[in-house]
Amino acid sequence: MKLTGKQFKSWDRKAITLLGMSGVGKTRLACILRKSHWFHYSCDYRIGTRYLDEVILDNIKLQAMQVPFLEELLRSDSIHIGNNLSIDNLKPLSSYLGKLGNPGQGGIGLGEFKHRQALHREAEIAAMNDVPKFIQKGFEIYGYDHFINDASGSLCELDDEQVINRLAEHTLIIYIKATEENEKALIERAESDPKPLYYRESFLDAQLDEYLKMKNLEYAALINPDEFVRWVFPRLFYARIPRYEAIANQYGYSISTKEIETVRNEKDFIRVITRVLDSQS
Repeated sequence: MKLTGKQFKSWDRKAITLLGMSGVGKTRLACILRKSHWFHYSCDYRIGTRYLDEVILDNIKLQAMQVPFLEELLRSDSIHIGNNLSIDNLKPLSSYLGKLGNPGQGGIGLGEFKHRQALHREAEIAAMNDVPKFIQKGFEIYGYDHFINDASGSLCELDDEQVINRLAEHTLIIYIKATEENEKALIERAESDPKPLYYRESFLDAQLDEYLKMKNLEYAALINPDEFVRWVFPRLFYARIPRYEAIANQYGYSISTKEIETVRNEKDFIRVITRVLDSQS
């Protein structure tokens, strides 16, 4: 969707998709707008509560069954395990996605890891295809004036043109591009606290092959999970940038993390986006 600043300001029922790497400020913006009657649609929340809820719970129960005390209570239906995933706490989802590597160090074998990655891709596509429905729901059922789609950082890696076309048809796509300073901060954060990530299979295969050769390892089960995430994150980060930019150039607009850092309320957000649209139209 392409708009001028004037068209955006006069848009009665605004609908925006925020695109960019995890950590650039998508969720912060969405939470700010949520206070001003915007419907906050979190892709990761939708994935975890609608499309991967059952497998997430099954994985948690599988781990619990390894503990004899908990096994007995679960078998007798004496306890109940529930998924407490929320927009502000997505750890159950990331824990299921997991990290590739040595199971003895908390890693997941290559076959199972790829299976979970494939399930995540399918779930993310489904969650993004749900956006038009939730735009309507947000207005008709919940009475929200506007809609903000807090997309996953991996949106650019789905390689599903229909998903991007649908988002562009129903929402204004805004790519939040990290400044050089923010890039460094994001990479440092990933190194200090490595988290599970989604990878395109072709990207994963190429990086895994390089890593195994560099470390002189025979197979993925020998990898230290955290060390691999620390090593691969910068490569993933820079591989995603041209993909984000291609989407923004064709379907939307780009804004820097420095510009969005000034946003404290809805009025600031409208002002910044209007300026970006006018400068890039």
